Amino acid sequence: MEPDHSFTVSEAGRGVLVLAGTPIGDPADAPARLAAELAGADVIAAEDTRRLRRLAHDLGVAPAGRVVSYFEANEGARTPELVARLVEGARVLLVTDAGMPSVSDPGYRLVAAAVAAGVRVTAVPGPSAVLTALALSALPVDRFCFEGFLPRKAGERARALAANTAEPRTMVYFEAPHRLGETLTAMAEAFGADRPAAVCRELTKTYEEVRRGPLGELAAWAAGGVRGEITVVVAGAGPKHAGDLAAEELAVLVAAREAAGEHRKTAIAAVATQTGVPKRAVFDAVVAAKSVARETNEHPEQVDKHSTE
Repeated sequence: MEPDHSFTVSEAGRGVLVLAGTPIGDPADAPARLAAELAGADVIAAEDTRRLRRLAHDLGVAPAGRVVSYFEANEGARTPELVARLVEGARVLLVTDAGMPSVSDPGYRLVAAAVAAGVRVTAVPGPSAVLTALALSALPVDRFCFEGFLPRKAGERARALAANTAEPRTMVYFEAPHRLGETLTAMAEAFGADRPAAVCRELTKTYEEVRRGPLGELAAWAAGGVRGEITVVVAGAGPKHAGDLAAEELAVLVAAREAAGEHRKTAIAAVATQTGVPKRAVFDAVVAAKSVARETNEHPEQVDKHSTE
């Protein structure tokens, strides 16, 4: 049996990187260990140092270690400094504004660098907007995927959503309140206005709200303006038999993959695998879509009729 070297780096005098979950709203949701970690860490790397100090005050703890900022704009410069402290033996605590580090927040880069340096990484589990929204959505949660923030530009956002039209798992997205209406409208166009979804707003806070309904209705509701932290949960695509998939749907899936940089031959093969439709049928759907586009004077590029060979 191979020897267990899990803790050799600690025994060698190196420090430990602690990823700590922080409340997504109510400070009372802070994990019990968080106060102890805040009091005992040699260095606390915080996405927002002011928010960190407010949280420490709410928890009745005074951090004894050095508090430094660690956010998207300074990750590149700060990471080597923190790794150097870890290698020297420091206990470094990483916290973000809300939820778990690395989940649409700073953290991945530091974790990867610490592991590469042979430093032990552990976590203080805490609240998660993703899991909380899933639980409250009333949508299936046996299988799900987290998509984070969609692209801001309309075209890129449409392509990202088109690539998920056949996703069978429940999908979770983050979104800024001022873009929510546009995003829900784009989702209704991509997934269908009748696709069930839930908009979770201000989770665990005073004005918490979970609005459930078809995407079309949610888009109309959000058009009036919505405030707060937003998590959107969308039901996955229902099971379809190969014969139930319209040619237009197949062509859209291929187009989305091509827009993302895949060669048409690769995109057709991937869609065939994804949907269970024969490659020839997917290819024919693409050819048909191009023919329709030509007839409506959209002048698409010519289809390579040997792309499936």
